[in-house]
Amino acid sequence: MGGFFGVAAKRKCRADLFYGVDYNSHLGTKRAGMATYDAEEHRFCRSIHSLESTYFRTKFEAELPKFNGNTGIGVISDTDPQPIIINSHLGKYAIVTVAKITNIDTLERRLLDMGVHFGELSSGSTNQTELVALLINRGNTFVEGIENVFNSIEGSCSMLILTEHSVIAARDRLGRTPIALGRKDDAYAVASESTAFPNLDFEHVRDLGPGEIVEITADGVRQLRAPGSEMQICSFLWVYYGFPTSCYEGKNVEEMRFDSGYMMGQTDDTPVDCACGIPDSGVGMALGYAAGKGVPYHRCISKYTPTWPRSFTPSEQSMRNLVAKMKLVPNHAMLNGKRALFCDDSIVRGTQLNDNVRELYRCGAREVHMRIACPPLIYGCRYVGFTASKSDMELLTRRIIEEFEGDPNKNLERYATTGTPEYEAMVEKIRERYNLTSLKFNTLETLVKAIGLPKCKICTHCFDGSSHN
Repeated sequence: MGGFFGVAAKRKCRADLFYGVDYNSHLGTKRAGMATYDAEEHRFCRSIHSLESTYFRTKFEAELPKFNGNTGIGVISDTDPQPIIINSHLGKYAIVTVAKITNIDTLERRLLDMGVHFGELSSGSTNQTELVALLINRGNTFVEGIENVFNSIEGSCSMLILTEHSVIAARDRLGRTPIALGRKDDAYAVASESTAFPNLDFEHVRDLGPGEIVEITADGVRQLRAPGSEMQICSFLWVYYGFPTSCYEGKNVEEMRFDSGYMMGQTDDTPVDCACGIPDSGVGMALGYAAGKGVPYHRCISKYTPTWPRSFTPSEQSMRNLVAKMKLVPNHAMLNGKRALFCDDSIVRGTQLNDNVRELYRCGAREVHMRIACPPLIYGCRYVGFTASKSDMELLTRRIIEEFEGDPNKNLERYATTGTPEYEAMVEKIRERYNLTSLKFNTLETLVKAIGLPKCKICTHCFDGSSHN
């Protein structure tokens, strides 16, 4: 996925920019970049670094003195190197995106046929941020160019543009990814995560609406395009990606996780001795489950954060699996003899679950129950790309459906519907395969209720296959 931060201030912005971008580090692990514009020197300063074996701050801290200027943008990305700096009829500008463009090959061919040339390649492939910039350049204004992006791409794209005068922020046409607007006495900021604001003394003013475009300067915010009425914000932001203190559309991430766990705990009649969250994203749900169920919350498993803060840093899947195992340490004293229930955000491939459950039993758990914060993932994501899956067949559910049906695409609607014989058989197969005492997934209805938005405003494609383009 990815996250970005932009700021316009009445003084040098590099400190706010540096720490603001860093607060998006949980959203990506591949690359990061920053750019500022120095009005006195009339020049952009840019830097891009790989994060695959280190952290954002270790790469950029020593470079901070060179980032002069009062306006800047930065990004943590799981895709291409960015920011891209462009010189066009619109002027010079830098651009970052949080995007998943599924028709990128078609758009590339269309632009090449028009005589447009690409200068940035990422491992031999088109850099999608450059593609977005080239689509913008087809317009007579930035707004017209961004509209061209909205009308051309399939998938999603939110962006920040650093011009010689301001920062322009544009949220995806259907609002699949968020942009929060912040303000303090001498600056305005925009960010993927509202978590970036409090410690930098920004007040979270509001969220940009779907397709809304604003221009920020140190003096204020000017709306360039009003938001649309349709929205399809990704539900998985609350389930997994979002930081606990962030809010999207007025709903706090930790509050949503607690509420969904509470509702599940109230309706679950399985006898257990304690509830525990799989760190980090399962903790809020487990706290809610324990409160709703009326059982104690115990830290039966802890995350070793000094060296293993993220499970998906290595580029190779086998190494990611090993890191995922290394970072979670079970606690024998809290597990021994217990009927322990664990809450986790989701089951994607299922590669981590087998090792984790085996370790819990080895450390003395009498029973291991699992509760999942969202419904089973039946469909691959077309719009945000919250997993690194290259194919739907990497999903555990699809492989099980193929075992049952001989065809991984057969009866998907039945398997996605809670309570059907197909759904129950699939869940039981997962429970049996991983030697769980019991396994239950949250229902789509509970998930939507915990988020608190109408279902028509939330993207639930990965659970039920619903599509809005």
